[in-house]
Order: sequence, then structure tokens, then C-alpha cells
Amino acid sequence: MAWLQQTMEHGRPVCAAAGYGRAIVDDAAWIAVAQQLASGQGSMLGLWGDGECVHLCVLQEPLIGILTHACPSRRFPAIGGLYPPALRLERAIHDLYGLEPVASPDRRAWLDHGRWGVHQPLGRNQAAAADGAPYAFHAAEGPPMHLIPVGPVHAGIIEPGHFRFTANGETIVRLEQRLGYVHKGIERIMRGATLEAAARVAGRVSGDSTVAYALAFARAVEAALGVMAPPRADWLRAVMAELERIANHLGDIGAICNDAAFALIHAHCGVLREEVLRAAETCFGHRLMMDRIVPGGISADLQPHAADALHTLIDSIGQRFPELVELYDRTASLQDRTVATGILKPALVRHYGAGGFVGRASGRSFDARKAPGYPPYADLTFDVPVREQGDVDARVWIRIEELRQSLSLLAQLLAQLPQGVVRLPPLPVARHGAEGLAVVEGFRGDILAWVRLNGDGTVAHSHLRDPSWFQWPLLEAAIEGNIVADFPLCNKSFNCSYSGHDL
Repeated sequence: MAWLQQTMEHGRPVCAAAGYGRAIVDDAAWIAVAQQLASGQGSMLGLWGDGECVHLCVLQEPLIGILTHACPSRRFPAIGGLYPPALRLERAIHDLYGLEPVASPDRRAWLDHGRWGVHQPLGRNQAAAADGAPYAFHAAEGPPMHLIPVGPVHAGIIEPGHFRFTANGETIVRLEQRLGYVHKGIERIMRGATLEAAARVAGRVSGDSTVAYALAFARAVEAALGVMAPPRADWLRAVMAELERIANHLGDIGAICNDAAFALIHAHCGVLREEVLRAAETCFGHRLMMDRIVPGGISADLQPHAADALHTLIDSIGQRFPELVELYDRTASLQDRTVATGILKPALVRHYGAGGFVGRASGRSFDARKAPGYPPYADLTFDVPVREQGDVDARVWIRIEELRQSLSLLAQLLAQLPQGVVRLPPLPVARHGAEGLAVVEGFRGDILAWVRLNGDGTVAHSHLRDPSWFQWPLLEAAIEGNIVADFPLCNKSFNCSYSGHDL
């Protein structure tokens, strides 16, 4: 029997929803789970608080389980010392809810910069704000070194984040990040919201992944209510998700080349990305397809001439994109910048459970469309590309290969698109305390959504976890030993979300 299943059975079960279970565990079991994760026996999908408890979502394939630790004393055993991927999440829980991770090796605030007006805004007692004292960055010791602060305000149109480099000449010895500048209070906004309003918020957690977030939230709500979206809605949701993936991969490939001073591919990728966005508007009435996925289905069926627009798009990218790939592969100056730059070791990827192109470029094949899976992907044929090199070049090639797979998926979706309604009638009223979980594959990787509903159908609590939570720390590791000038290239090859991380 899998250790996760044993742990769930020895705890106190409180939920057995579609696709997962949840059980309350004690200190010993909580620490034992961390030890299993640290030894590589599974991976963490999420760690969050709700004001009274902390919840740890674990994947031990094919099982997904949530372990809950009650915090009547406002404390819980820290696991970040045993399992570093939990560190930033524990710090965020303390900032938001005031639940203290006991014996944590890092007690610094994470999302709270001392500018909110209060501490622990979602906790029982909202303490007065701090004075905004300087953040205590870690020191580095060794031969003569200098510090290079970058951000939070950047030269381009980009979200804010601070990067503190310690360098020996041009060689980066340490990178430490400071995030949280675009904290929006997502979990507070969701509390008490109607499902319609909450779905709109979910779709705005990270705007470039609006389809993936809306899908994750909708599927979590549907799991809580015990309903399924109509088949046609599932297939059209997949059309939107693949269009979003293609658009973002095109943008990333071009931007990575631009950061290596090769603007030609950037320009052509920009043209192709614009075609994707225009096709999305023709099909769904919005370039980013925002607010088109809702709990119970989708808000509107395909627009007239949508199928023709998608077939034209598939043909256009299919004809022109291979030339850009060949140009990338045969340009020595590009290869010199991307090959063997920013190498991320497979062991770190497995330890952090990093998904998406970051994980797959370093040997981790996890793709939520395959496992745990969700409709309609079981009825479609596609491969999950994996490389082992873990460098910038590998992350580019994963995007290239995923884009090809997405074009194939679009063609299959159009050929097999079922008829019928696209939205359920009014959703049933939730049982008090009904909850649901969903994991879906965004263009960056797996997005987790957990929601608990009130008896009147409003949201009691929700948590939306961006894949960047497990990718940002790995950028710090990948950049060590590289030169300062290669940071923009490495950073763009990761393309982590600031907004999705900062909540």
C-alpha cells in the first residue's frame, strides 16, 4: 500500500471528493509526510492555510491526497527544514494568516513587505504594520565579491520583482529573489464571492494563463458540487487551453531569441502570436479568451466561421514555424548563448516537483493532461516531450515540441468536436462545507485549484497555486556559475509568473 494512502487512512478523514481525499493528521504524521517527500517518495502539489488549519496536497502517483493539520494554538510544525520546497509557502502562510511554522529555518516575511497597513490580514487578530525595515538578504562569503541589485522596477514592461546578485567579477555566485510586489489579496477577494464573481477573479490571477486558471477553478467547483461540464464544453475548453499554450510558447521563443540579440525570430514569432490571438477573438470573442470558461461549462459557444479560422491558423503556423525552428537551430550565435547556459539539474527538478517546460527540459515528464488527467485529453493522441540537458536550449526545444503537439491537438479537437449544449443549467446549491480540487496543465506547468463552498453557494475559501512557486527557487540554482549577462536569457527561459506567485 502506498505511504500516502496509509497516512490518509490513519488520519481522520473529512472529505472524499472526486479524484482525491482529505484527512486531518497529527504532528508526527505531518513530519513523516515531509520525510517521505524529502526522500523523493512523491511530490508536493501545494501548501496553504485557511485561518484555522494548514493543508498539504501531495502527489504519489497516481494518488492525490490533502493532509490537514489543525492549528488551535496558531502553530504548526515547519517542514521547510526537511523539505525546502515548502519554505516560501510556509512564510506566505504566516504572512497571510499568522499561523506560525514552528522551528522554521527562515522566519523572514515573504509576501508582506511591511506596507499593507496590517500584519496577517486573513488571521484572527490583525496586528499593526511593521515599519518596513530592510529585507535581510543572505550574505555570501569567499573571494572579493560585489552585489548587484536589480529591480523591482525594470527597464521593460514587466511585473516587479527584485533580484540580488552576488558576483565575483562577471560570474554569479549567488542569486536571491525578493517577490511579493504584486500581491493582490486574491484569497481575501474570493471569500464570500459568488461563483460567477470568483471565476472572474480566478481568471485574473495571472493574465497570460487566464484560460488555465479559469479551467482549474471551474473544475474544482464542479468536483465540489459533484457535476460534470457538458462534453462539448470540455472539448471547447481544450481548444482554448491549446490556443493559450501556442500563443505563449510563440511569445517565449521569440523573447528568448531577442534576449540573445537575435531580433529576427522575435519579430516573426510576434506575427504568429498575433495570428493566434486574432483567431481566439474570432472563435470566442476575446483575444485572451478571458471569462469564457465558467463553472458548469463555457459562457458562449463557438462564433460563426470559427472552424475556418482555426484551420487557417493551423495551416499558417504549420507552414511558417518550421522555418523559424531551422533558423534557430542553425544560427551559431544563438546556439552559443543558449546551449549549456543556465543548466538545471534533474535531481533539483524532481525534488521541487517543478512542472511545465522547466521540469520537462530537465527530465521530469509530469503533465496534468496525462495524469491525473481530465477531459477530453484521454480521447486525444499527443506526446509529452522530455529532454535531459536542462539548459536554456532544452527549455526552448520543449516549447517548440509542445507547440507542435498543440497544433496536432487543435486539429483533433476540431475533427471530433461533439455537438450539444455548452453549459449546465443553474448549478445545484452546495452542501455546507463541500469542497473540490483540480489540477490542470497551463503553459507554464500544473496549476492547482482548491475550493470550499458555503451552504449558500458562495466561496468559503479557495487556494490557487501557480507553477511558478516551484520554479522561481530553481532559477536561483540554475544561474549560479553563469555570467551576469546571461541572466536575462535564463530568466526568460523560465518565464515564471510574478502575479500568479504573489497572489
